[in-house]
Formats: sequence, C-alpha cells, structure tokens
Amino acid sequence: MSKLFENSKYKDFLTDIKERIYKAQYEALKQVNRELIELYWDIGRMIAERQKEYGWGKSVVENLARDLQKEFSGIKGFSVQNLWYMRQFYLEYYRDTNLQPLVGEISWTKHLIIMSRCKENQAREFYITMTKKFGWTKNVLIRQIENQSFEKMLANQTNFDKTVPAKIRHQAKLAVKDEYTFDFLELGEEHLERELERSLMNIVRKFLLEMGGCFCFIGNQYRIEIDGEEFFIDLLLYHRQLKCLVAIELKIGNFKPEYAGKMQFYLSAINDRLKMKDENPSIGIIICKGKNRTIVEYALKDVNKPIGVSTYTIKKTLPKQLSKYLPSSKELAESVEIIE
Repeated sequence: MSKLFENSKYKDFLTDIKERIYKAQYEALKQVNRELIELYWDIGRMIAERQKEYGWGKSVVENLARDLQKEFSGIKGFSVQNLWYMRQFYLEYYRDTNLQPLVGEISWTKHLIIMSRCKENQAREFYITMTKKFGWTKNVLIRQIENQSFEKMLANQTNFDKTVPAKIRHQAKLAVKDEYTFDFLELGEEHLERELERSLMNIVRKFLLEMGGCFCFIGNQYRIEIDGEEFFIDLLLYHRQLKCLVAIELKIGNFKPEYAGKMQFYLSAINDRLKMKDENPSIGIIICKGKNRTIVEYALKDVNKPIGVSTYTIKKTLPKQLSKYLPSSKELAESVEIIE
C-alpha cells in the first residue's frame, strides 16, 4: 500500500470528504421532502378551492385520483384517501400562523400520524417541533403521542421560573415531564427503588428515550465524597441542549418534602465539584410513584435550586386525576410557546 494511504492526514481527509457527502445527501433528502409536502399542500388547497368555487362534491376527488394514477402510473401518493388527506391537511393548517411554517419540516407519514392522533393545534405544533428537533422516527413519534408527552409537559411541576436562567427556561420546562411511562420495564406494581434503578440501567437506551431526548447517561449511584462522607446520586445525566448536569432521584412511594432538601444538597455539591465553567447550573428531577401537587408546591416554594418533581408509571395511561390540571385550548393558545 502506498505511503500516501497510510498517512493519517489522508485518513482525516477521507473522513472529511465522507462527512461532506453524507451532509449533502441529507440536505438533498430534506429538500425533496419539502418539495413533496409543498406539492401535497398545493393539491389540497386546489381541491378545497375548486370544491368551494364550483360546488363540486366527493366524486371530483375520486375522478382526480383515477386520472392522476393513470397519468403518473409510476408515482405513489395519488390514491383517493391520500387526496382527502391533502385537502384535510391544507384546511386544518392554513389558518394557523404557527403550524403553517412547520409543514415542510417532517415527512408526510409523520404529518398523517400527528394529524390523525392530535386534534389540538398546540399539540400538533409540539409534536412537529419535537420530531424535527430530536429526529424522532415514526415509531418513536407514535410512542410519544400514546404516552401523552405534550399533556405531561404542560402539567409538570418545577420551580424553574425563579431558578433557571431566562435564556434556557422554556427548554428546561420541556425537558421535564410531569409523568414518565416506564412500560418497557418488567416490574410488578410493588418493587424496590434499587430494582427500579437496576431495571432502568438494563435498558438505558429506552430509558433515555422516555426522558425525552438530548439526555446522555453519565452514571448510576454516582458517588460524591464530602469531608470523608460518601453520598450517592441515583442517576446522573447530561442534557446536551441545556448544557447542564441533571441529577435524578428515584422514589417508589409518594413524594415527601424532605426529598427536595436532599436534592438541593446534591445540586449544590454537583455545581461546586462537577460542573464545568461553561455549563449552566445543574437541574434535579425527583421521580416518585405518586405525589400530592399541593405538597410539591409548598416543598419547592422557597427552594433556590432548579428542581422538578415527576411521577412514573409502568402503564401507558395518564392518571385521570391529572386531567383537571390541564389547561383549556384557549389557555394553551395564550400561554404555550413552542421554540425551534
């Protein structure tokens, strides 16, 4: 083999070229997707406008599908059902100034999933934004919707409004759910905290996925020594977007006020001994089997470290008692801001 090909500089050069090619392929695929979504948007618009202008009924869509399939026999996507989806897509999104700019950001299949399973535009905006941001696959998107990630995000309990810097406050709120669904664990309703932790560590990838994306695993039973005394944090993660460490405590019972004090102690130690200079202050998440929302509010009221209190379930259903805490569609429109 030539010395040229043994040279590390050439290997670096080859790596750079391959990365550039992959990037170009990815950008090309994104552009193709945008063009396809724009096509479907225009077809949906034209169907809706012509039906309104000429008083055409359902038969025009059936005729259009037949003629398009005949003319473009090698191209899929012009079935009767898909043409109706295009019309629905346009009619439900074109009036919404937040949704309309997002339509080209994800694939048509994912749009159909969101459109069919989410009726509120605020929820649709959330799932489109999160799918784009975290690169969710079709199956991951379905799982997030089934686990009601949007509703859990809205209902979460944190003290972030007064403890997290304004520039990352909204993103920090998105990073903490009110309830996590660990339905991938093979645990009975009765289990020990160490069993819960051990089960989560056996399936780290699924656990991080349920946490919502951008989390990296650092360690479990993470040891901190202070003046010769050892302390162990159940789980220590890192959030890439927030650029901060995230300490997690797992509790198999209901939330107790003293848990907030213990977490505040951990966060002080982490910030002093582990946090790097360019990182944001660390965040704590206490995940319990249950919680009294009023007790949580009082426990966090005067805490000066950013802490969120969540619950977990090993089932896929959202507890009925949480529904009354969810805001109305009007309140959502006034208060929820989804950021890119």
